[in-house]
Amino acid sequence: MMIARRSLGVAAGLLALPGLARAQAWQPSGPIRVVVPFPAGGTTDVLARLYAQRLTETMGVSVVVENRGGAGGSIGADAVAKAAPDGQTLLFHNLTFSTTTAALEFANRAPHSIERDFAPLTLGANVPMMLLVGAQVPARDLKELVAWAKAQNSPAFYGSTGPGSTINLIGEVLKRDGGFQMEHVPFRGAAPLVQDMLAGRIAFGGDQLSTALPHIRSGALRPVATLAAQRARALPDVPTVREQGFPNAELYGWNGFFAPARTPEPVQARLVQEITAAAHHPPLAARITELGAEPGGNPQAEFAQAVHAQIAAVRPLVRELSMQVE
Repeated sequence: MMIARRSLGVAAGLLALPGLARAQAWQPSGPIRVVVPFPAGGTTDVLARLYAQRLTETMGVSVVVENRGGAGGSIGADAVAKAAPDGQTLLFHNLTFSTTTAALEFANRAPHSIERDFAPLTLGANVPMMLLVGAQVPARDLKELVAWAKAQNSPAFYGSTGPGSTINLIGEVLKRDGGFQMEHVPFRGAAPLVQDMLAGRIAFGGDQLSTALPHIRSGALRPVATLAAQRARALPDVPTVREQGFPNAELYGWNGFFAPARTPEPVQARLVQEITAAAHHPPLAARITELGAEPGGNPQAEFAQAVHAQIAAVRPLVRELSMQVE
């Protein structure tokens, strides 16, 4: 869910807490691996690499990003869930974590549980999620998209980052509430999805604002709605799904860090401390802001509460729609 950005002053105060100072006793014995459960080139990957560069500078070890895409992010997530809980294998995921996990649970095929198998650490960034159409689709908002879809002789195609992913869920909500048909096409990540939208093979899809913005500005893709409760600062003229009569399609965009659940608390505390400091490092914070996102680094308990609240909200919607995973 959308998690409030903390001020630099609050972040500085957090770093001075005795508990966090004691966490300095833990030092990784080798490289830290940050698993991104999507292909390279998407927003989650870009943000992970920005953090990895800064953490390499501050932690005294190499922090490397490993892309393990597939199954809406569940393949990479499962690898982290089963990794040694030593603080040296982390997951950097986004809001799709909640929707994919809920869909796998509904199908009795969930290899892991967010609540049982992961320790949420802290927010990397709040990133608005945009609903987009290719240049060949004349729609400029959701009402026009629904009218266009209904006028087609056969169902058009919409793409997502995999079965059970956020855009798969939102696509099914829009079809149900709008009374139109589109065929779902799953991709291994946002980057290949966007490429097919640019090529005109997919009519409708979604991406985080950070990576979609250049295509929006060039006119190659057109935003028809934002999923968040508020309009995106970078695109204030694009209304939200709720404003356009689709309140069930509202979801909050986030990217954040997770560790395996059994990771010792002092290790978690050190990681939270370092990631929080990185989030508020002026050059990194400025780069995240340039991407149309808001830097994270919020308290660990706040991040965990928001993630767990989002999956609790998504589960009944997945059951209602009978979301399927291949």
